[in-house]
Order: sequence, then C-alpha cells, then structure tokens
Amino acid sequence: MAKHIYPHEGVVKREHRERLLGQRGVTLWFTGLSGAGKSTLAVAVEEALHKLGNLTYILDGDNIRSGINNNLSFSPEDRKENIRRIAEIAKLFRESGVITLTAFISPYREDRQLARDLAGSDDFIEVFADASLDSCEERDPKGLYKKARAGQIPEFTGISAPYEAPENPEIHIRTDQNSVEDCVEMVLSYLREKKLIQA
Repeated sequence: MAKHIYPHEGVVKREHRERLLGQRGVTLWFTGLSGAGKSTLAVAVEEALHKLGNLTYILDGDNIRSGINNNLSFSPEDRKENIRRIAEIAKLFRESGVITLTAFISPYREDRQLARDLAGSDDFIEVFADASLDSCEERDPKGLYKKARAGQIPEFTGISAPYEAPENPEIHIRTDQNSVEDCVEMVLSYLREKKLIQA
C-alpha cells in the first residue's frame, strides 16, 4: 500500500446492508475454459436468483476488460492483475450485501486463491464450469479457438497458455454434459444447502 493512505470506515457496516437486503453478500466465482459456458451459466443463475428476490450483479470477463481493465494484456502478469482487480471489485459488492457472480477464465490457481483469500472461504464459492477442450473448440462462440490455432491470438488459454483446473471447487459442473437448466439447479441447490438463499 502506498504511503500516507488511511482507509476510512463508515458507520453503516456490511451487516447493516445485509439486514436491509435480507441476504448475505457472497461471490460466485465461475472459472473454466473459453467457451465452457461460464457467462451463459452466470447469466442464467443471476436470472434465477433475481426471480427469487435476491440482489445480484455479474462481473463478466469481456465487460471488465472493455472497461476498468482495458489497459491489460493477456500476459501472465496482466492476467494476475486482471484477477486482482476483479477480486477487489467483488469485495466491494460483497461488502454491500450483493450476491456477485464473476465469469472469468482465471486460468491460474494462485490467482483464484488470491481472490479466495481476499474474500474468506465462507464468502467465496468457486464454480468450475468444466467442459473438454474439444467441446469448447466445437462451440467456439466467438471464433477464438480458430484464430488461436491459426496463430492470430498469442497466449490463448488451452492452446498456447495453460489452464490450471480447480482441485477442490465448491461446485463442479460438467457444462458439456448437462443442460443450462440443470447446471443452474446445481448452483441453486448448493446455495440452498448452505442457507445462502431461501426457497
């Protein structure tokens, strides 16, 4: 932290905001290869939570990179900074009592651990959107794998850059073997089991 910075705390605390909203702020951290269905699943889960009366917000990879993180590349160092900034933003949403859904490849375990450490294990739910590389390439909704295979996109996760799969995610979903509806229900079931949502 830079010198001469003194964080200031307000009178209204997290517990006050959560009481007002009638929910607990948590982070659902969706991770997986490009094309694994992270964004699709996050959007569907958010819709389901909204219908249940929960206040939510999605932080999505392309949206964040086109805004607050538009100065970052896809080098390992910038990927790390990308995740650090996202983790800090998610913390702010969590402190406001919002259920935050983040949809980022976040390929490195160390970086996801950083996000978890910042949140605390009780407030961080890692959701592994697991799909085989073949199925992701087959889907290729943005045409990125084709470009990566042609050498047009350097440091592309799964092709020319590594993806370190979660070893113990709270929720592990085979998005290439289940419907979106079934995947959503798996996430909601976990949240109900942990008493993070009602109904």
